[in-house]
Amino acid sequence: MGSAVETLCGQAYGAHQYEMLGVYLQRSTILLMATAIPLMFLYIFSKSLLILIGQSQEIAEAASLFIYGLIPQIFAYAANFPIQKFLQAQSIVNPSAYIATVMLVVHVVLTWLALYVWGWGLLGGSLVLSFSWWVIVGAQFLYIVKSDRFKETWTGFSIQAFSGLWDFFKLSISSAVMLCLEVWYFQVLILITGLLKNPEIALDSMAVCSTILGWVMMISMGFNAAVSVRVSNELGAGHPKSAAFAVAVVTLSSFVICLICVVIILALRHVISYAFTDGETVANAVSELTPLLAISILLNGIQPVLSGVAVGCGWQAFVAYVNIGCYYVVGVPLGSLLAFKFDLGAKGIWSGMIGGVTMQTLILLWVTFRTDWNVEVEKARNRVNQWKHKKDEHFIN
Repeated sequence: MGSAVETLCGQAYGAHQYEMLGVYLQRSTILLMATAIPLMFLYIFSKSLLILIGQSQEIAEAASLFIYGLIPQIFAYAANFPIQKFLQAQSIVNPSAYIATVMLVVHVVLTWLALYVWGWGLLGGSLVLSFSWWVIVGAQFLYIVKSDRFKETWTGFSIQAFSGLWDFFKLSISSAVMLCLEVWYFQVLILITGLLKNPEIALDSMAVCSTILGWVMMISMGFNAAVSVRVSNELGAGHPKSAAFAVAVVTLSSFVICLICVVIILALRHVISYAFTDGETVANAVSELTPLLAISILLNGIQPVLSGVAVGCGWQAFVAYVNIGCYYVVGVPLGSLLAFKFDLGAKGIWSGMIGGVTMQTLILLWVTFRTDWNVEVEKARNRVNQWKHKKDEHFIN
């Protein structure tokens, strides 16, 4: 839901409607905090839900114990995401990077203490993670309040944040559907993996490959944020050619970097798993999955960038429909068919994932590079004016 503020802040900043950024930040935080409450109950009843969908008692107990400690993190996310998008819309990213770097070091130390010195186990590890996220949120907000760089975009808490919440919610829910379907897709595949024969080895190999994919995806997600900010700023400022140029440059840059990562991973395919485990059986399973992992990395060199373009343009509702079709009509059924009917196991599930992502990437490529950027500029101008009028109406009332 937070990517709605990414679209609005980026386009408002490009259109020099600076005072609206702080209002969007507060409005988004209110909605996300309210949404976090029902999500909290899903975490509380996670054990029963996991058993209900067929997971073993042991896996459900271990997972739920870790999840309980992540409950405070839900609310930290609700505050952190709008803050990050508020900063990124103004091309201010270094403070967040510095804060995250410091907290990474602190987090590693605290996690080591919690797990190996204090013996807190899974619950302790997740509680430390929640604590670290709240420190990041506090540090970033303190920076916004104290820095002179935000004297135009942050003017303090405003009652306007409680106005127009329904319209803001409708835009936010499209963003939520778009991104949740994407994130849940990977989690659904992990759950399906738990239903395989000998799920322990399959889960271990999938976990190693997913972790590697996640690390590389952080590079693409950086480009995702960059292209979203640049496109939204340029559209808000009325520069269609600059927006189109940014899309081409960022997409190519992300793909080239991911291609380099693929070469490295393929060269190390037989030993890369030993960074996570010393089990030879898991190492062999990871080695078999590595070619599929390489394809996923290449696709994720493009797909997150195109999703960032969609956010910058405000296409969240359209991409939500694309995600439903590609991931849940094609990807999950195809993966299940290959895994269980053709007995391909984890390789079948991962192949299904690739099928869904490939289809989504091709559709987004086709739509993005056929876009009339002059039309997108006009849409951005109308969107900015719409929300500015809502602010003016609030003052009149």
